[in-house]
Amino acid sequence: MLAKVSSGAVLGITGYRIEIEVQLGFGVVNFWTVGLPEGAVKEARMRIRSAMIESGFGWPARSVTVNLAPADIRKEGSALDLPMAVALMAADGRLPLQEDVLSPQTLIVGELGLSGEVRKIRGVLPLAVMARQQGLRAIVVPKENAQEAALVEGIDVLPVGNLRELVEHLKGIAPILPQQRRLLGPLRANNPLDFDDVCGQESAKRALEVAAAGGHNLLFCGPPGAGKTMLARRLPSILPALEFEEALELTTICSVAGLLDRDGLIRERPFRAPHHTISDVGLIGGGSPSPRPGEVSLAHHGVLFLDELPEFRRGVLEVLRQPLEDGRVSITRRLITVDYPANVMLVASMNNCPCGYLGSTRRSCSCRSDQIERYRARISGPLLDRIDIQVNVADLAYRELSSAKRRGEPSVKIRARVEAARAIQRQRLRASGVFCNAQLQAREIRHFCSLDEQGHRLVERAVERFGLSARAYHRVLKVARTIADLEQAEAIGTAHLAEAIAYRCLDQVGGQRERAAS
Repeated sequence: MLAKVSSGAVLGITGYRIEIEVQLGFGVVNFWTVGLPEGAVKEARMRIRSAMIESGFGWPARSVTVNLAPADIRKEGSALDLPMAVALMAADGRLPLQEDVLSPQTLIVGELGLSGEVRKIRGVLPLAVMARQQGLRAIVVPKENAQEAALVEGIDVLPVGNLRELVEHLKGIAPILPQQRRLLGPLRANNPLDFDDVCGQESAKRALEVAAAGGHNLLFCGPPGAGKTMLARRLPSILPALEFEEALELTTICSVAGLLDRDGLIRERPFRAPHHTISDVGLIGGGSPSPRPGEVSLAHHGVLFLDELPEFRRGVLEVLRQPLEDGRVSITRRLITVDYPANVMLVASMNNCPCGYLGSTRRSCSCRSDQIERYRARISGPLLDRIDIQVNVADLAYRELSSAKRRGEPSVKIRARVEAARAIQRQRLRASGVFCNAQLQAREIRHFCSLDEQGHRLVERAVERFGLSARAYHRVLKVARTIADLEQAEAIGTAHLAEAIAYRCLDQVGGQRERAAS
């Protein structure tokens, strides 16, 4: 006898439909799974067998063939356990085959435990989105995934805790009620760390405000203990709150990565800070047999913070170049190509030399010039070109550190200016398909970042003096446009350009070194 059940799997962050066909035959008792199953799918027969026996349904003493269609895409993971068990019981006559019972309009996913319990799986949110897009009426999911799936409107979410519950529902003995959708509260831009705790460092705080207003990448340079990491960790507190579409996309990525809790929708912009020992796969994504999102995708619509940037392996940093330019990661594994979104703000920090004290007012540097050159050469020119703002963070004087009564400007005030600047950008760029100045392409730069004659002369001198590349030149214009937006100015002025040029501290050091060598 033959039975069919609809299920699904995830490729990248996109769900696709799988038809599970089970056929029982006579002959030697065996269990065959076809349709390019990977390890966890092949092992499903042992979990299904134990779950059916422990749930009191027994095991058919017949030859079992399971086909997973389409057969030309590799299947991996444990989400197909539950639909395979249901299809097997239907083929064995333990469940009715009528369409009102095993409806093709219902998608079933879930992992089975040996006792018959249904366990949480990864990637339920993109599966629910796919089911709604294909016009299905319901999706059966593990109870722990129910709130996540319920984020998708227009489809019934049926939570199950064990195999017996689902069988009794399909037989009409104890129908499962759809998961109630909770009212979503406001998306937050909260952070327990606030800028009013920061003493001094006004230039660094200004650079963070400009970076947040335009979505620009940023690099802090300076001696140890100057406050680079402390400042970077406060950046999320001045970023605008997530839009619902951004939150849903970020939640989908975390769902695929298995990082969601039971609350469902992610409400705050992420701040990811991987250690410098991370591999290129951990940073960019990948793996086998099925690629997984890396840190750069988990930081989508948020901040990727790389502390002690030169300590990262050169090959690891170089894989960031394409995502920073395109806002996406494309990974090819075993004839499968997946895309992950990676629209991030890169924030990094580094010392000026190996010992860390070059430029410090407290300790003298002990490094030779060739050591400093090798240390800075760990970061390639193309990667530095993609960092819009480079700022020196100096040591604080004792007077600034000891001023208990003097508090900095709170994050809420800075965020108000950032949101006003972002609103100007959204209005200006509404027909361009981009949302902030950091995403401007060459055509938009020519249109929205035009300069007067005095501005052209200023930028020309900077290009010649510091040896700025064409990419760095465009980055200067985009940062200047953001500074003008913060001041709600229609045109880019020379003051905006001068500030933007001042945010290329490493380019200035390189230009001075080249002039000294010549």
